[in-house]
Amino acid sequence: MSDEQKTLDPAATAPSGGPATAGDSPAPDRAAPARRWALGVVAVGLVLAALNLRPAITSLGALLEEVSADLHMSGTVAGVLTSVPPLCFAVFGITAPRLARRFGPAAVVCAGMAAIFTGLVLRPFASGTAAFLAASALALMGIAVSNVLMPVIVKRYFPDRVGSMTGLYSMALALGTSVAAAATVPMTDALGGGWRLGLGVWAVLAALAVLPWLPLLRDRDADTAPPAAAAPEGPRSPASQTRAPQAPAPRITRSRTAWALGVFFGLQATGAYITMGWMPQIFRDSGVPATTAGVLLAVTMVMGVPLAFVIPRLATRMKNQGPIVVALGLCGLTGYTGLFLAPAAGAWVWAVLLGISNCSFPLALTMIGMRSRTGAGVVRLSAFAQSVGYLISIPGPLLVGVLYQHSGGWGLPIALMGGLMVPQMIVGTLAGRDRTVEDEC
Repeated sequence: MSDEQKTLDPAATAPSGGPATAGDSPAPDRAAPARRWALGVVAVGLVLAALNLRPAITSLGALLEEVSADLHMSGTVAGVLTSVPPLCFAVFGITAPRLARRFGPAAVVCAGMAAIFTGLVLRPFASGTAAFLAASALALMGIAVSNVLMPVIVKRYFPDRVGSMTGLYSMALALGTSVAAAATVPMTDALGGGWRLGLGVWAVLAALAVLPWLPLLRDRDADTAPPAAAAPEGPRSPASQTRAPQAPAPRITRSRTAWALGVFFGLQATGAYITMGWMPQIFRDSGVPATTAGVLLAVTMVMGVPLAFVIPRLATRMKNQGPIVVALGLCGLTGYTGLFLAPAAGAWVWAVLLGISNCSFPLALTMIGMRSRTGAGVVRLSAFAQSVGYLISIPGPLLVGVLYQHSGGWGLPIALMGGLMVPQMIVGTLAGRDRTVEDEC
């Protein structure tokens, strides 16, 4: 056990290696400050990592027209570009559990932040579409493994605060997403109007995110055994309160809940990446200025800042998360209907409603932590649900680009987006039922 692990495991503070007793009080007293410091570092690392999980995508969405023109992309190729994020998340996200077992989850997240930094530094130097895609894929690879391991980090280091910590990093993720969407165009103009510098400046934020994870590189204890009982906040069944760090990993593919959660994750990701990739262009084509279109995307994303903190806390206090799923889905259906009928006239209202709907993402992350009782289950369920989900979401942005190019308008693409909200509500309700994958496996 490493020094960091000793500071994080309350049972490790007794001199004999057993649980601390009244006679061992000096040792816990000495260890408490170090333990609080280590958890503080993890919390800072979570926030900085979350801030970097979307700017590589939303900054590109704000400048997609300029990038497409400069690199001579067609509408179909631009659709492929917006499909690259979920493809990378599916392909590279599935490797996260094995990497976490080999190197430790903190080390993998640190490497992920370094990959984001490198990809964002290289992307502005791309002279063609292939080089641009390759640099983007490197950054997205870092985002992919970090995506999968965020719920694992929370359950490992904060097992008694799953809802609040999930809300914290979800809020930071939404903040990074919205700031990148709103600030990229004005910042690009301020820096001289070149899209290359406007995209490359986000590498600075990624460099900062590497630093908090460096002290945790030696924390390589098996991610299947979190240091304390991994039970979410809110209502718990007796089985969910039982600590079972050595329990065999569940066969996720046998769980109907895991499949429902994977499909729900995929449908909400489809809507999110279509929104991030295409919504500014929808508004621009309806007569909204480019800067305003970027701000509208930012409004959509910034709705997740307060709601991403509230929804996970609310979800962990409910045995069944189905009502939240339906409420978010109805907001999305209303937003897409308005976008279809009057995109410019009600732009701000539709942006707010779609922002509320996009909070299905932190809800899905929270349900990942709640649908398994053990660290092993959370690792595998997170990798399975996110990889399956992102595979499902790959055709969405590409199909929107194809429909837009061949129909000459946004009617069919928006109808597709709205139609997907119905199955999303159905499978989300199934995934929100009060059960765990261990029970089903």
